[in-house]
Amino acid sequence: MIFSKLLPAKIFPILLVNFIGVLGYSIVIPILIFIVIDFGGNGFVYGLLGAMYPFFQFIGAPILGRLSDRIGRKKVLVISQVGTFFAWLLFLLAFALPKTGLWSQDTELTGQYIMTLPLLIIFLARVFDGFTGGNVSVANAYLSDISTDEDRNANFGKMGASTSLGFVLGPALAGILASTSLGEVLPLMLAASISLVAIFVITIKLKESNPCVVDTAELKLNSFRRFFQVEHKDCYTEGESGMGDGKKESWSTIMTVPGIPLLFGVYFLTFLAFSLFYAGLPIYANTLLEWSPTELGLFLTYSSFIMIIVQGPVLSRLSKVLSDKILIVLGSLLLAISFYLLSIENITVIYLGNTFLSLGNGLMWPSFLALLSKKGDKQRQGAIQGYGSSMGSIASMFGLVAGGLLFESMTTLVFIIGAGVFLLIAVLMSIQFVNGRPKRVVTTAAS
Repeated sequence: MIFSKLLPAKIFPILLVNFIGVLGYSIVIPILIFIVIDFGGNGFVYGLLGAMYPFFQFIGAPILGRLSDRIGRKKVLVISQVGTFFAWLLFLLAFALPKTGLWSQDTELTGQYIMTLPLLIIFLARVFDGFTGGNVSVANAYLSDISTDEDRNANFGKMGASTSLGFVLGPALAGILASTSLGEVLPLMLAASISLVAIFVITIKLKESNPCVVDTAELKLNSFRRFFQVEHKDCYTEGESGMGDGKKESWSTIMTVPGIPLLFGVYFLTFLAFSLFYAGLPIYANTLLEWSPTELGLFLTYSSFIMIIVQGPVLSRLSKVLSDKILIVLGSLLLAISFYLLSIENITVIYLGNTFLSLGNGLMWPSFLALLSKKGDKQRQGAIQGYGSSMGSIASMFGLVAGGLLFESMTTLVFIIGAGVFLLIAVLMSIQFVNGRPKRVVTTAAS
């Protein structure tokens, strides 16, 4: 492929895996709100459905992250992608079922909705996908494994660019395919096919990055690690911390790593703000703006296209002259401005806000992931990324449900809350940056 000539060979496979995964996921974003409404749901149900994935990812991501430290990143990525493929099959099954009403509700808090059988199956699909959805944290751990201090920022920027490229093509394809006679079914079929392709790409193209995994035939037949034909190997030198002693990296242990409590807090706040955005935007587009799936898809495609540029050449150059913390602060300020602009019901201003959002996200998130990947040793990266993903999952649970509920009462003012969250992130990182700078030592000449 032409992309493999433009990217280092060692990171191209994981970027390809990430791109394929995001492409499959992003295809559904512009059409999900319409699917929910067609099957009897409303904004509250949409927010609740969105929260199912992060809730079960909160449970599954740390397990998969720690497991990747023990049996290898590649095998866990396969497990995760198989779960995603099965979830898409469940999603497609919902369209073959009758719209049988199971229960209904009409309250001031939840609004009016009918829980139908297809909706329930979609909920189950999101539950299953969430529990096995540790692929993002494991992919970040994989990239951390193969990165050096010199290319870490650039590599995470390229990872962000591959994510954005998936978001460019996914919503655009959704808008086009949903306008055919098959409607929302065709994008879902494509998502399932893409997920199946990802399984083969991981199996064939991806090399194991965790040096603590070796083949073995000596373990007991009923051993879990024997099933995967791997053994955990001590691979650290004396005096270093690691998983070589077989100790489990618990939450309390990871929180003792310097800088981790603050970074996990930023992880939580970032996902909280973006969850308000992702919960509110589709409802905003469907109700107040009266957009079609194609128009919403184009809006998201425009955003992702800008992020590709920012996370690629722009971030690669800026990371050479600015530190991760400065880029995080700058990106957070741009995101705060963007969320404020999104609250104004004017198409021109909304697209301007989308531009600032893309610039801010393109600078802030890859820089944050690069900073997080520098914490702890290689044998802890799966656990760190897994617990970090859990922080994002907790925030997404609250943000997606709250976003759906708040938009019903506050409409676009919900984006102002997101702006305040990003301002808080900028303040926290600024304080940490100032406190972390080396103090100048003033000496006086002897008289």
